[in-house]
Amino acid sequence: MAKPGLGNIMKQAQQMQAKMQQIQEELKNKHVEGSAGGGMVTAVANGQGALIRIRIEPEVVDKDDVEMLEDLIVAAVNQAAENAKNLAAEEMSKVTGGLLSGLPGGLNPFGM
Repeated sequence: MAKPGLGNIMKQAQQMQAKMQQIQEELKNKHVEGSAGGGMVTAVANGQGALIRIRIEPEVVDKDDVEMLEDLIVAAVNQAAENAKNLAAEEMSKVTGGLLSGLPGGLNPFGM
């Protein structure tokens, strides 16, 4: 059985890199949500983790308990960020076949 040449390996690596860049671009247009307080606060992020919007139900706004609202916002944003990270990892694993999942964060160019 013939071994793949270095040129073939490099070509495959370049194709994988191009596909990964394409997925990164596509992730900009995918949205994930995180919510807190039973849906009273919802954060929407894109697949790259950028916060797009926050939705706050009026009944959760209490001028005497601003701290609770702040906590709900933080929780919703954190959940949306985690969902974005999971979506990106899932999309990338389709290209890499899980190749990047075992690498330490410092060696993994996508932090997944």
